[in-house]
Amino acid sequence: MGLEEKLPSGILLASMEKLVNWTRKSSLWPATFGLACCAIEMMTTGAPRYDLARFGMEVFRASPRQADLMIVAGRVSNKMAPVLRQIYDQMPEPRWVLAMGVCASSGGMFNNYAIVQGVDHIVPVDMYLPGCPPRPEMLIDAILKLHAKIMDEPLGPKRTALRAESGQRTEMVPSSVRYAPKQGRAVEAPVAEAPVLEAGER
Repeated sequence: MGLEEKLPSGILLASMEKLVNWTRKSSLWPATFGLACCAIEMMTTGAPRYDLARFGMEVFRASPRQADLMIVAGRVSNKMAPVLRQIYDQMPEPRWVLAMGVCASSGGMFNNYAIVQGVDHIVPVDMYLPGCPPRPEMLIDAILKLHAKIMDEPLGPKRTALRAESGQRTEMVPSSVRYAPKQGRAVEAPVAEAPVLEAGER
């Protein structure tokens, strides 16, 4: 039932780049970093109903030295900005940043002197997730898109420079399309029949 049953004669061929990127995207450990109401949705995503453990992400690390994904969940105040940058600097390479919610992405409704108008003024952002607050399904979709981006990352500065010169970009396909059932294999959901009530019943 595992991977070994699908391999011909137990042999698997892959490039080192694909293998390293596969291990990176399959074991993202997010830093525990919730700033506002978006953090509630982030916590819900890690709970049993949505189960981030399917993607190897059940461990939210309290130490930035053991994390490689920072999910900035909520608005960032000017007082919090240097703390956020310090935590980002303590994370080992390679590291990724996901701006969760409109406040982290652009300041949102807080267009004033106290709130940073987008976390990309402090740290480089790999994925923007809109919404106020975004639902757990949206966060999972953003994480899957980040997985696709990680799988396409080149190893080493030479390959990175060649990819930048060619202008090649990762295609961001919606998860509802990427993981949709194949044609002819669609599974029909059972339709629940409404109960028939007699006259006078509620």
